[in-house]
Amino acid sequence: MTQLLISVTDIDEAQLALMHGADLIDLKDPQQGALGALPIATIQEVVNFVNTHRTHAQQLTSATVGDLPMQADLILQEVLAVANTNVDFVKIGFFESEDYQPCLDALAEVAKNGVKLIAVLFAETTYPRHLVDLIKNAGFYGVMLDTSQKNGATFMHYYTDKQIMSFSRQVKDHAMVFGLAGSLKIQHLEKVAMYTPTYIGFRGGVCVGDQRKLSLDGDKIKLIRKRL
Repeated sequence: MTQLLISVTDIDEAQLALMHGADLIDLKDPQQGALGALPIATIQEVVNFVNTHRTHAQQLTSATVGDLPMQADLILQEVLAVANTNVDFVKIGFFESEDYQPCLDALAEVAKNGVKLIAVLFAETTYPRHLVDLIKNAGFYGVMLDTSQKNGATFMHYYTDKQIMSFSRQVKDHAMVFGLAGSLKIQHLEKVAMYTPTYIGFRGGVCVGDQRKLSLDGDKIKLIRKRL
C-alpha cells in the first residue's frame, strides 16, 4: 500500500502530521530551497519526538542534507551529520552534474555501514540513462522523483504516463523504495497513486493556502490520509 510522506519543519508540525496519519515524517526547510536542510539540532529533536510519540512502528523519519552541489566531500560530510541523528532515511538531492560517480563512490561506504540513503532526482533535470543502476550499485535504499523549481508544476508536466511507469518499474526492479513528490495537491492523488509509489510526498499541498513556506493544515493531511 502506498504510504504518506509529509514534510515538516519542527516538532509542532511533526506532531500534527503524526496525529493525522502520516507514515513518513520528512524534515526539511522550505525557506532554504527545494531540499533545504534544517539545523542538525532541530532534526535531532524531531527524530527523538517521533520515536517517542509515533502511533505505530511504521511511522518513520527522513531528513534532507540541503540543496548542495555534487561535491563528494561536502555531501559526505552533511550525510554523516544527518545520519548521526538516527533519522531513518537520509535524502540527497541529485542536482545537475557532469559526473555523479565520485559522490556515489563516497556514499557507497556510508550505505555499507547501514545508513539508508534516498536519492532525490528532479523532473526538470536530464540524467544519464543508467543513473538509477549506478544508484542501486552504490547501495542506496530508494529513489524519489521530485521537482526542483517550486512553481506549481509537478513531475507530470515533464514526464508522460509511460515514462513515469517505466521509471517506477526500473526503481522497483532494483528492489528500492520509490517516492513521488513535488508540488502535489489533493487533486493529484488519484492519478499519482496509479504509478504505485512506495511513498507520495506532500508539503505545499497540505499547507495553508497551498503555500509550502506557510504552516501545515491538519485538515488537508486528514483528507489525503482518508483518500489514500
